This record gives sequence, structure tokens and C-alpha cells, in this order.
Amino acid sequence: MCKRFIYALVLTFAIAVIPAHSQAQSKTTAAPQHTKSAPTLAEAEKFMADNEALLEDLAIKGSRAAWVQSNFITDDTEAISADANEKFIEATTKIARDIKRFDGMKMPPELARKFMLLKLSLFSLTDPKDRSEVTKLGTGLEASYGKGKACPKEGKEAGQCLAISDVEKILASSRDPEELKQIWTAWHTVGMDKDSSGVNMRDRYTKFIALQNKGARELGYKDMGAMWRANYDMTPEQFSAEVERLWNQVRPLYESLHTYVRTQLVKKYGPDAVTKEGLIRADLLGNPWAQEWGNIYPLLAPPSAAKGYNLTEILKEKKVDELGMVHYGENFFKSLGFAPLPQTFWERSLFVKPRDREVVCHASAWSIDFKDDLRLKMCILIRDEDFVTVHHELGHNFYQRAYNKQPFLFQNGANDGFHEAIGDTVALSITPEYLKQVGLLETVPATDDTALLLRKAIDKVAFLPFGLLIDQWRWKVFSGEISPADYNKAWWQLCEKYQGVAPPVARAETDFDPGAKYHVPANVPYTRYFLAAILQFQFYRGMCREAGYKGPLNQCSFYGNKEAGAKFAKMMEMGQSRPWPEALKTLTGEDKMDGNAMLEYFAPLKKWLDEQNAQSSAKPGWTMPADPLAGPTK
Repeated sequence: MCKRFIYALVLTFAIAVIPAHSQAQSKTTAAPQHTKSAPTLAEAEKFMADNEALLEDLAIKGSRAAWVQSNFITDDTEAISADANEKFIEATTKIARDIKRFDGMKMPPELARKFMLLKLSLFSLTDPKDRSEVTKLGTGLEASYGKGKACPKEGKEAGQCLAISDVEKILASSRDPEELKQIWTAWHTVGMDKDSSGVNMRDRYTKFIALQNKGARELGYKDMGAMWRANYDMTPEQFSAEVERLWNQVRPLYESLHTYVRTQLVKKYGPDAVTKEGLIRADLLGNPWAQEWGNIYPLLAPPSAAKGYNLTEILKEKKVDELGMVHYGENFFKSLGFAPLPQTFWERSLFVKPRDREVVCHASAWSIDFKDDLRLKMCILIRDEDFVTVHHELGHNFYQRAYNKQPFLFQNGANDGFHEAIGDTVALSITPEYLKQVGLLETVPATDDTALLLRKAIDKVAFLPFGLLIDQWRWKVFSGEISPADYNKAWWQLCEKYQGVAPPVARAETDFDPGAKYHVPANVPYTRYFLAAILQFQFYRGMCREAGYKGPLNQCSFYGNKEAGAKFAKMMEMGQSRPWPEALKTLTGEDKMDGNAMLEYFAPLKKWLDEQNAQSSAKPGWTMPADPLAGPTK
């Protein structure tokens, strides 16, 4: 996840994700005073120059405060970060008032784009009490997640309290359905964490939503969800339709995969693995959120598949440590022609979970000064999943540096999906041939494409509906379509609709299962990850074409290809200076997001899945149960 801490993420209020800016009485803050006369172009240029400088100054100060708060979770660091964010909102409230003077003014294209982006970045709460409360709620919600533990009441882990990294390990490796259910259930109590005054996360979140909406409405948006969707060079309504179009392109592939996985899990666990409606038990899919299924590949592998290789075992056998994992990621970007990461990256990043304090372990990439102070914060585990995650996070860092010569307001991804897709594009090149090139494999093992594609699909394709549903839920929460009384019911309705999964035990409205996923309490928009899942295959196909590759798309690796790297860099250097379709066209020749690159990549697998499903007589899809909170009733 990108932690870029500039204006564009202010509206998310994720205190470890947004810039915790301080107004700091900067000498550059002077905005033009309102007058009755029409503003001149010179006044508009000065207004922008002054406030762009102000925001950059505040962003640097705020990102430092947020870094400390995320890496040293204490009441004091929470208060410092909340205070910095409150002062930032004071500054943006003033800008929101003053910028209205320039509405409708004709400007040169670059200046007009800056005004557009600045307006989208602002948050306005005129009441000081509201500003204070929203920032305290934001820091507190994220801190609650960061301090969260799973304390199962039954099973062999009973009496222990497990951090999220331990929860992930158990859900990835255990094949005991009772243990999986106990650990899953224990982790989901995180969503009911209480603050020092005894208020649980659900109630604090409800207040947080109301204050965000109030701020968005002060800026003329219907609600905060509409403001989020307005940030894609199209209207909120057009963006909603675009997301639905992309989902409908790739949904048949997901449904084929779901049907096959469901059949294999029934073989392993019996009929209790699936509800009568065809929904898969969420705790059986290999991680706390059923968002990626790669950890259960051994249960799904084609019977004829060769053993292949186990990257986790290889990394451990070769004694690759946490720092070594990061060097592999850096070396891939260097092979494309990118400069090495600065020495400060290695000195200031967090690679290993400290033993002496609480930190937010969720992986994130940071640009502290919008120049070269790049950092990675990640509690790295020596496993294949984290090997890929390192490449993903470094994609943010190299993107941040690529556009650091742009004016401050253009220092961002072409859209937020671009930012998430950069590293994943590189990770698609982690093929057996690449692993041999870098010395992790001695020979390329004999394995068929079906096995490799299935292994990839149970992460990439399985993620698609999860990438959608979080913001589908939040947009409806913001708009009021989902009321606080129905938070959990609506959450599971969307999990069922998009993912085809059900909770392993009955849930209630006293639970707050959305709070067990970091991006909800941290308030990070999530549709970016769905877009990234689509875009990475478009980027990858464009890179492979530039490299002159002619074979099956899934076998391409552009490691070491400077021509492909140069085109990649050209797109990245644009930042947000131009509408995202222009950036997309720079790399791919296409100006529209398109799921067909993903479908091309997985076409051989789709054919195989459909054959397997036909042979097993498995009925594709699933139906919606009458009660989404009921659990796996038969």
C-alpha cells in the first residue's frame, strides 16, 4: 500500500495513510483576500504557488509524525498525530473557502488541472470541535487495529493472544477446520475493540463516517463516497459504471475458479465446507479475509501437476533474510534501468517486527520528503507471499521517485490503481525462468502451465471480488443506504454477492467484521486494488510487447529488459500531470482500462477449469441465503 502522505489522500483520513499536516504558521500561506473584483490570472497563479508550497511543507511535517505514530503505537504518538491532522484540516478548510473565488475562471491547462486536483484533495470542517473529533477518531481507529489480537477461547491456542502475523500463519497452514474456525472467529473480535473510554470500534466508526460526510458536503459533494469516486478524471456516476463494466468482464473467470475450488474443498473437508447455497466457508480459504487463496494451493493442485517448487522453502534453504528479500525486489527494478534505492532507505525502513513495541505491521511504502527519503514499513516473513509483497511495495517507492520532479500537486499516481499496479506488474515476472536467472532455482522445474496458472489465479483472480466489495460497502455506508444498524448484515450480503463466501459461525449486529480488515478502520479507499488487479495485466502485456516477447503471455518475464524499463519509467514520470488515460496509453497504446489482458493471461486455465467443472457436474455460481449472518447452515 502506498503511504504517500500528500493532499490527495487527505480525504481518506487514514492517519497513518494521510499526511498528518501541521499548519505551522508557514510564511508561505498567504492566500489572496476576497475582493469584489474578478480575480486575475496572476492572482490565481500566486494562490496556487502559495498553497502548493504550504501543502508540501505540511505534508513533510505530517508524514514524519505519521511514521512515528505507525511505528511506535502509544497514547502520546496517537495524540501527536491527531493534533497534526487537526491543524492540517484547519489549513484545508481555509483553502476550501478561498479557492471558491476562482470558480469558473479560464486558466491555462496545467493551472486548471492543479485547481481541479486541489479541490478534490480538500477537506473542510468549519467547526473546530468537529475537526478535533474526526482526527482523534481517525488515529484511534487505526491504532485499535494495530494493537489488535486474536485470543481464542477454545482449541490448542486457547489462552494465547495472537498478533495478525500469527493469525495469518495458522490460517495459511492449518488443515484442521475446527482450529481454523476458532482462529478466524477470534481475529474478528478486533472489530469490536474499545478505546480507553470504553467506546467500541463500531460506534466510533459511525461517528467518523458522519463527520467525513459533513466535511464532504461542505465542499459540495453528496457524501464522502461520491468525493472518493470523483478522483478518476470522470464523474462519480461514470466511475461506478466503469467499475461495474470491468467486474462483468472478469466475473465469468472468477465463477469458474470458485466452482472448482468449492468442489476441491468439499473433497477435503466434507459437505460442511460449503453452505447449501454454494457459499464457501470463509475460514477455509487460507487467510483471515478470504481475499487470496494461494495458501491452500496444495488442496487444489491438478492431480497430474509435477511437484514444481516451493519458493518459501527455497528462500529458507538459501538463508535469505528479510533484508535479502528486499534486495531481490530492488534488483529487479535496477535490471530495468532504475537507479538503486538511496542509502537512507536501508537505514530508516522497518523490515522486521520489533519485539519491544506495537507497530502497524500492514505493509506500506512511504515517501517522506517527496524527493529521496523513501521507506518501506513491513514486518517481513520469509515466505513466497512476502517475496511478492516486497516487489509490490517497492513499486510504490520507485513510482514515488520517478515523479518527484513533477510539481507537488502532480506527485501522485495517474490514478490510485496505477500506484498499486506498478509493483504487481513486476511481480508477474516472477516466473520460474526469472527465479533461475537470479539464482533461486538451479533449473526450471518440469511443470505444466495449468498448475502455474492455477497457482497464480487463486491469488490474482480470487482477489477481484474482494477488491470490489469493501468500497461497495463503504460507498453505501457513506450514502446512508447502509445504516449503522445493518453494518454487519450488509457486509456479509456483499461478501456473498461478490465472493460467494459465508462466515464459519453465526454473526450478529453486535459484531463489526469490517473492522477486522485494516483498510476499514484506517479508512483507505480500496477500489484502487481492484483497478490494480486489472491494470497490472495491461501494464504487463504492454511491457512484454515492448520487450519483443512473442510466446504465451503468462510465460513472459521482462527482467533485465532496458527497453521495456524505459517505457515503464516514461509513464511513471508523468505522475498525475495528465489524465490517467494518457498515462495508460504511454505504456500500453490503450486509453481504456480493460480486463481482456487478464483474460488472455488466464485463457488456458479458464478452459481447463470449465472442463473440470463439467466432469464433476458442479453447478456454477451460488445463491444468496435468506440470512447472511446465519453461518454455514446445511
